Amino acid sequence: MKIRFLICSLLLSLLSTAAWAQMTDDQVVSYVQSGLKNGKSEQQLGRELLSRGVTRSQLERLKSQYDANGYWSGDKSNSNGSVDNDRRRTATQETGPGRNSRDNRNATDDRSGRNGRTGDRTLPRDGRPGAQEQQNLRPEESLQPTPEEDAWAGFFRTMTDTIPPQPEQRIFGHDLFTGSSLSFEPNENLATPANYKLGPGDEVIIDIWGANEDNLRERISPEGNIIVAQLGPVYLNGLTIQEANAKLRQVFAYKYAGVGGDDPESDISITLGQLRTIQLNVLGEVAVPGSYRLSPFATLFHALYQAGGVTPIGSLRAVEIHRNGKLLKRVDVYDYLFSGKLKEDIRLEEGDVVIVPPYRNLVEIEGNVKRPMYYETTEGETLSRLLEYAGGFTGDAYTGEVRVVRQTGREQQLSSVRDGEYGAFALEDGDRVTVSASLDRFSNRVEVRGAVYRPGMYELGDGIRTVGELVRRADGATEDAFLARALLSRESSDMTPETVAVDLRSILDGRTPDVELRRNDVLFIPSQLDLTELGALTIYGEVARPGNYPYALHTTLEDLIVMAGGLRDGASTARIEVSRRLTDADSEHATKELAQVYSFSIRDGLVFDGQTGFELKPFDVVIVRKSPGYQKQRTVEIEGEVSFSGTYTLVHKNERLSDLVRRAGGVTDYAYLRGARLLRRMNDEEKAVRDETLQLALRNSGSDSLVVNKIALSDTYSVGIELDKALLRPGTSIDMVLREGDKLIVPEEVSTVAISGDVMRANTVLYQPGKSYKYYIAQAGGYGDRAKKGSVYIIYMNGMIAKAGSRGAAIEPGCTIIVPTKRARNGQFLSQILGVATTAASLGTMAASIANLAK
Repeated sequence: MKIRFLICSLLLSLLSTAAWAQMTDDQVVSYVQSGLKNGKSEQQLGRELLSRGVTRSQLERLKSQYDANGYWSGDKSNSNGSVDNDRRRTATQETGPGRNSRDNRNATDDRSGRNGRTGDRTLPRDGRPGAQEQQNLRPEESLQPTPEEDAWAGFFRTMTDTIPPQPEQRIFGHDLFTGSSLSFEPNENLATPANYKLGPGDEVIIDIWGANEDNLRERISPEGNIIVAQLGPVYLNGLTIQEANAKLRQVFAYKYAGVGGDDPESDISITLGQLRTIQLNVLGEVAVPGSYRLSPFATLFHALYQAGGVTPIGSLRAVEIHRNGKLLKRVDVYDYLFSGKLKEDIRLEEGDVVIVPPYRNLVEIEGNVKRPMYYETTEGETLSRLLEYAGGFTGDAYTGEVRVVRQTGREQQLSSVRDGEYGAFALEDGDRVTVSASLDRFSNRVEVRGAVYRPGMYELGDGIRTVGELVRRADGATEDAFLARALLSRESSDMTPETVAVDLRSILDGRTPDVELRRNDVLFIPSQLDLTELGALTIYGEVARPGNYPYALHTTLEDLIVMAGGLRDGASTARIEVSRRLTDADSEHATKELAQVYSFSIRDGLVFDGQTGFELKPFDVVIVRKSPGYQKQRTVEIEGEVSFSGTYTLVHKNERLSDLVRRAGGVTDYAYLRGARLLRRMNDEEKAVRDETLQLALRNSGSDSLVVNKIALSDTYSVGIELDKALLRPGTSIDMVLREGDKLIVPEEVSTVAISGDVMRANTVLYQPGKSYKYYIAQAGGYGDRAKKGSVYIIYMNGMIAKAGSRGAAIEPGCTIIVPTKRARNGQFLSQILGVATTAASLGTMAASIANLAK
């Protein structure tokens, strides 16, 4: 870690002192590949590259290219100074010798052949060769990454992860030539400019029509000539299209009769076919200075774009164009950026030199302006001009004064420039201008709150100078306003808050002098309702919508019952209670009484007992009780081997099993009374016992308690009954009393016995009279390895449970023999519980048995 830290520190120090002269992307790739072949480490290569001006942004660009393609696609031996492979291909191919847009001569206009002047593109924009080029590649030129390229990928990933991003210094206009959406690429489909001069490499198309017809296509030689049959060389270098047309007319007059003269019988027209490329140099503070071959229609801005834009110290205010060794023009790019003057975008010619010098003055403006950033200024430009560059002040800016911090060479100097002096204050290099925000407070605001018709903020001034005028402007106080004591909150002379009590009633009546308002005063007028606690009314019991209701004056007991939706069917009209809170503000001793209780009767919707129209008070609680004579129907079911199965309504509270069978017409001849069972719906208390028992069993068995959330427990359970004995002795304790929701099932005769639990294989076998439980366990393959042989129990169809081998625990048809396991492990006990519950459909009845099995 220490070595890595030292390396990172060294890289950072080298980065901070790197020169602006940068290597091209191709040069970086070649340098790294060569260094890796020579055994140099990534850290060593990093130090060398940083010392040569390679920046983090350049490394990130190379990284994104590699991530997109997976390989390097450019010609690594070519280092003509282009920014990347895309731009080099654009510059060299768009106007190269391979252009064939002039070959299409089907258009009727002599200029129509210029469509598609951008020419052939033999490589796509991503730099990958096309299908034809891939077929022609030699094995050593395949697109698969080489080991050196893989090593390079690791290198620049390490570098970009190590070097922290440099703080952004946004200079206005510097991103103009680095984006992809604005390249200033010349439009070659337009008519040839009148001042365009022919040169070596241009192809001229000569059309002759009239009495004589001919068509010639010739390319201007490096000497500036074209060769015309029978006439020899014709010098066209440096001529415009119009001048060349006039000269050819004179020349062809020697070859064709009727071409010359005042009334020629034939006419001549000259147009351009394929265009040449011009070579120029872009030097100075650009990202990649060097030589570029561009379209002859290329302009200054397109050349700057091809060079990657200007560096952070490059100037946009004095870009120089040199032609034939002399300064042609100094271009101010700001004229284009702020005024859209394209006259600054000068068309370049062969041999031109573009020089971007360092800036003279760079100033920063920050704060409340619309476009805070760095701006380049010329000598003598003022603060007023800088504010125009920055888009002017924002709406919340303080425009009365601007602060300027200037570097004097020894220390900093602060200047406060007042409004009106902006046009006279000249800026210098390094100035930092700050525009502050206006104060977050009001100079003429007052506010009224509380019990007025139009609360809010108002302007302090004409019409509102006193408290009374403010209240009247707010359309006066409301009817519930407490005018005896309004509160005026204000700031004292030392800005500490203070509160002044105001007798607003006396002021409005004119009995006391009005109070003068100050800036930021807030007048609060309380409401009488705010000063009185109005508690809610509460109603419980047999009403349609029990709950809380807001208190209102003169609300009666009948009113509250109506608001609650009226009485339910089971409500008692003989006894309705109202409990009232005890309030005695003058009391000095505690009392044993807790509340006052009033009892009423209701008849025909009116309270009587001498209390008709009883008015309620805040916090009163009304309880409407259930009538003791109100009973809902309670139903039970019976199904199976009875004459009339179905649902029956209980007539008496103590109706029993025998009564239900008798009302159902008795049992049939095929009924198995020993197997009759009763399913009972759990009440809330039984559900709580069931859940607690299951949790206890889970804890004792060591199973995960979270498993209980995944168990779908039934809300019904089986009650152990003996229907045969109940029918023989009706009305006795064995004849169980029914309750709502009970379901009596009288099955047919059953002739099987089920064996489950810790046996070799759970099985169901034919019932054999007189056989013991061991016989049936043997039918299931015998005991399992961990069977708890002494705790075998039997579950009968009627819901009864008995321990096997105990007195009276005989095997009956339809019963289930359960063999438990000695020790619970990894949820096995829970599985056993679920198996038993599925067989008997009863967790509630077996709660005690489950708890014992878990021990």
